[in-house]
Amino acid sequence: MKTDKPEDPQRQGLRESLETILIRTEKATSWHEEAERLRGLVNREGYVPIRTRLAVEDLDFLSGARSDLLRFSELGLRLLDLHQPRDAGGITSDAAHPILRCRSCMWRWPCPTFRAMLESFGVPRDQAEAPPPPEATLPESA
Repeated sequence: MKTDKPEDPQRQGLRESLETILIRTEKATSWHEEAERLRGLVNREGYVPIRTRLAVEDLDFLSGARSDLLRFSELGLRLLDLHQPRDAGGITSDAAHPILRCRSCMWRWPCPTFRAMLESFGVPRDQAEAPPPPEATLPESA
């Protein structure tokens, strides 16, 4: 009898989205030094005179975007690790679908924190239109 339940597909999709953001951000080059160099090119109108109009606010954003996104995606992964389902341990008439509660906040699963994360970082719309087959097996994490 197998007691380990497969990962919740919504939770797995959210984890993959956050990990993708983290990996892409780690691979990206920081704009911190480049934004400082471009800041000297800002004209009287407040823009860098190139094909794209970069305002001072754009340069401020670009200079810190990589580090901000790294911290933000790491926070998302930590929250996802905290808020995960566990068996509530109650008596149920459907043993295949036990009542689940959040391991951290003890709300009924999915908890409000997980739902808010799913709404914000959930599966992109193009992937949401094609749901996975019901008997899909999830790859084991390495």
